[in-house]
Amino acid sequence: MELELISKLDSGEIKLYEIEKLTKDVNKAAEIRRKFIERKTGIRMDHIGNYSIDLNLTLNRNIENSIGCVQIPVGIVGPLKVKGDYANGDFYIPIATTEGALVASVNRGCSALNEGGGVYTKIIDDKMSRAPLLKVKNIRHALEVLEWIKEHYKQIKEVFESKSKHLKLKDIKHWIIGKNLWLRFEADTGDAMGMNMVTIASDLATQYIIENNKDVKILALSGNLCTDKKTSAINWILGRGKTVIAEATIPREVVKRKLKTTPEEAADVAMRKNILGSAFVHSYGLNAHFSNVIAGIFLATGQDAAQIVESSMGISNAEVDEEGDLYVSVYLPSLEVGTVGGGTHLPTQAECLKILNCYGSGEPPGSNSKKFAEIIAAATLAGEVSLLSALAAGHLAKAHEKLGKQKA
Repeated sequence: MELELISKLDSGEIKLYEIEKLTKDVNKAAEIRRKFIERKTGIRMDHIGNYSIDLNLTLNRNIENSIGCVQIPVGIVGPLKVKGDYANGDFYIPIATTEGALVASVNRGCSALNEGGGVYTKIIDDKMSRAPLLKVKNIRHALEVLEWIKEHYKQIKEVFESKSKHLKLKDIKHWIIGKNLWLRFEADTGDAMGMNMVTIASDLATQYIIENNKDVKILALSGNLCTDKKTSAINWILGRGKTVIAEATIPREVVKRKLKTTPEEAADVAMRKNILGSAFVHSYGLNAHFSNVIAGIFLATGQDAAQIVESSMGISNAEVDEEGDLYVSVYLPSLEVGTVGGGTHLPTQAECLKILNCYGSGEPPGSNSKKFAEIIAAATLAGEVSLLSALAAGHLAKAHEKLGKQKA
């Protein structure tokens, strides 16, 4: 059967995506596709085809046309003491990366933060959004539709929430440009990151609005004011996913002994690099390297990798406090994470979430994803502390030469 299917793929009689229907097994289908691609390219895939995951778990959920898995090294940092409303204790944090020196750097930051008493974290907002774009006759018509939405908000909310008991509509924001009307549905999605959940709900609610308002058409279910998988001012200001803040104070003696610099030097680099340098290039990342830590945790725990883009926006700050110690903080306006759904159920990713005690649904619902977000914010702060100190001490190149450069 295997050779027959490969022959039919080669002749074009069947397509790559049809193999599962014929094999009834995703692992077997992946093996057949690998062998077909090996014939076509002459490249063997011994490592892509060597994995522990049962690919049947991914069917109609995580991937199509599967040929196997790509392995990324996973390191561990910590423990890191987190003092939040949901994450309260010492946590070991998995980071998946191929960048030498990253895990060591974040681990150093964790150690310094622990000596200062740990990291205080706080979630100040939590919502996922989808913003359909509607076409109306004119501005007056748009205002009429908005008035109807205001009067029928309760009914719209019922339609929006009808497919999930964990979904709660929080607000519908709007913008008008000529004949274009954007509606930004914002909702609490429990422990799920919630993008698919909110997309389906927004479609239902939008169709309900169109059915009850003449001459209104939907142009796009996503009108880019969501904003998903792109940096944007709207997420920078209004937030999307979890908006998280974290802060810590590191004693002067610890800064000098462990980070090899002074509070004054670290704060000076933070101001001139993170704030002035970033402002000069109009960056939405007024920080040293949020994306390094966030990407590593996302890849380890089955988050949507494309959402690293907006999740890594944010500001880090450092200053010398009244006692002469180093005060540090981070602001993450759009951290889009979940502990259920997406790739979180896959075996290796689930294990990483279990290390954090964040896997699955929390009690009450939403508490696990909030705990996870607080841990990420604290780890991001650890990464900032270490890199800013390395820059201030002039050690960045030496660290990469020692830990991130292939030896000849």
